[in-house]
Amino acid sequence: MNNIYKFLLIIILLTSCAKDNEEKSLIKETDQELEMINAYKLGYEFLNKGDFFYSGKKFLEAELLYPQSDWAPKAALMASYAYYLQDNYTDAKSNLERYIKTYPRDKRLVYGHFLLAMCYYETIEDEKKDLAPLLIAKNKFNFIITNFPDTDFAIDSRFKVDLIDDILASKEMYIGRHYLKREKWIPAINRFKNVLKEHETSVYTEEAIHRLVELYYHVGLEDEAKKYAALLGYNYESSKWYKKTYKIFNKKYDDRTIKEIKKEKKSVIKKFKKLFE
Repeated sequence: MNNIYKFLLIIILLTSCAKDNEEKSLIKETDQELEMINAYKLGYEFLNKGDFFYSGKKFLEAELLYPQSDWAPKAALMASYAYYLQDNYTDAKSNLERYIKTYPRDKRLVYGHFLLAMCYYETIEDEKKDLAPLLIAKNKFNFIITNFPDTDFAIDSRFKVDLIDDILASKEMYIGRHYLKREKWIPAINRFKNVLKEHETSVYTEEAIHRLVELYYHVGLEDEAKKYAALLGYNYESSKWYKKTYKIFNKKYDDRTIKEIKKEKKSVIKKFKKLFE
């Protein structure tokens, strides 16, 4: 009987200890959550004041205080955003890559990918500079378009890809013109062809076609020149580049020629109408 009482007493003591531990754990978690919320709020306040450095520090502190909560990935993102706003793209990229790896199922993941793409996009220079940020940014935006097609981020990513294509095309045009000036015909042709092949929707397409007409005509390949001239005429008949192309085959051509043709057409139409008066 004594053994039974002892057994029951042990169970009561163990249960009591377990409850105490649970309560202490709950209090500890509650304190952690309150500290985390407070750090997050301070981060947000600093962000609104434009103090992005301390904002980023507070958001990271919030993440570390309660890493198992839903606030943690949000705080990690906001820290990255704070870095982005202070043009600290290196730390922003590093923190975003960590966020994507640590929280692969976070509901805000698309924003992390978009912000990462923007960090590369913001470091893009003109057509004379390094192409690496351009190509990485394009790949990142295409990833969003493919994996998050129905989001606003995908819409903006498509717009950014178009802008990047224009810059990439300008790079090809810049090198192509460089070869053209130095009379390196084949490398120049290859560069202008790249514009049509890789960046056909860019603003440089018309000029690239004209340059190909110019080059092929110059090296004696008139059939090729006419092929590209027909392409330019079919798609961009009213452009200045088509007028320049027309002059290659018609040396006496100028803007007055078109005006005279239009006048002749009008006079013929008037004469035609008089027949039925």
